[in-house]
Amino acid sequence: MSNYRNNCGPHYQEKKIVYFDKMGKSNTEDTLRLAKERFDELGLKKIIIATSFGDTAVKALNYFKGEEIVVINSMYGLREPGKESMKPENRQKLEETGAKIINTTHVLAGIDRSINRKYGGISFTQLMAELFKMLGEGFKVCTEIAVMAADCGGVPVDDEIMTIAGTSRGCDTAVVLVPAHSNDFFKLQFKEIVCLPRVRSLKGQPL
Repeated sequence: MSNYRNNCGPHYQEKKIVYFDKMGKSNTEDTLRLAKERFDELGLKKIIIATSFGDTAVKALNYFKGEEIVVINSMYGLREPGKESMKPENRQKLEETGAKIINTTHVLAGIDRSINRKYGGISFTQLMAELFKMLGEGFKVCTEIAVMAADCGGVPVDDEIMTIAGTSRGCDTAVVLVPAHSNDFFKLQFKEIVCLPRVRSLKGQPL
């Protein structure tokens, strides 16, 4: 009888999700703190963090060890031909701590963006990106950087990973997921949302 009762217990977990009232960099410290708390609770080994200039990734060093961090920066040439956007001093700080830095093409844009700019229209890949943005820009980026990191060998595709991204600058979204390669995209598994903004667009952003 005791075994029966044990087997009939609730098969679920209750965990909190934090919803920010605003998007953007004002949530950076809270996002990193919340991500670190859940990272430790789950016993995770890696975080993937999106950064343009390296400022957010450097702040993450206050919460995570360098060897735990995989930094995803955009490809060379996104803002200026032949150049990356990360500040040299931030790259140096991150490399000195053992963080892995990856520059690569946005998997949900890529060459489709070039076709879109020249001929107009929208590709299936860009449509997928817009659908993920329905949960927020940061959520879309968390999804994207997980695939980018996996494709570059930065993280395994059979472990849960903490992903951190944001809206414009800083970070405001943290998601636990199992990454997948781009050629196996639909094997990606979302596990938990740690935090994200309730506001999805600048139009609805409180002043």
